[in-house]
Parts: sequence; structure tokens; C-alpha cells
Amino acid sequence: KAVKEGMLEKRSDGLLQLWKKKRCVLTEEGLLLIPPKHPPPQQPAPPAEPAAKIKELHFSNMKTVDCVERKGKYVYFTVVMAEGKEIDFRCAQEQGWNAAITLQMVQYKNRQAILAVRS
Repeated sequence: KAVKEGMLEKRSDGLLQLWKKKRCVLTEEGLLLIPPKHPPPQQPAPPAEPAAKIKELHFSNMKTVDCVERKGKYVYFTVVMAEGKEIDFRCAQEQGWNAAITLQMVQYKNRQAILAVRS
């Protein structure tokens, strides 16, 4: 079930480190990154996109969400994964993605801790 949906920009890993728009769905389990749909809806649909294109950042593999800076209209933040990989994002300040992701991650970790204590 989606907690929040919208567009987020992710910095690519390549040499140029370009900002690429991703359709994002925040759930109680993690963050789904979906490539924006190509081509525009009025054109014939391409063959179904492979599911491999959808990236899931699961909270069980996430360490922290660091708010790096607020510059101009953007908030820049980094999701730090358990294996040390850092993924940079940016969004308009008023969208509050970094806060929403942090809140869901904390709630997920709390649920896991309660389950661990009960078992």
C-alpha cells in the first residue's frame, strides 16, 4: 500500500552524474523507483517494461536518510544503504520526501524490533 507517491530526482552513478526523474512509491516496506513512462500516452505503448527496471530500496537494507542541504528550491538528501552504498536524491522543498522516507524507515525498524522481542 502506497504511503506517498510522486516524482523524485535521483543522481545517476555514471561519470556525468546526471539527475534523472523517477516515479517513486513509498510503502511501509521501502521505496520503489520506477522509470518515468515512455513514450507519451497518445503514442502506441511499447512492449511491457521488464520488472528489473523497477528498483526497490527496502528498509531492511537501509541505514539512514541524511538531509545534505537545502539549496534554491531543492532539498538534497542521501539514502545510505546497509552495504555502504549512497544514493543521492533531490526534490522540491515543499514535497518533504526525505522526512516521509525517514518516518517510514523508523516505523519499519520499530516493527522489526517489536517482532524480534516477541519471538
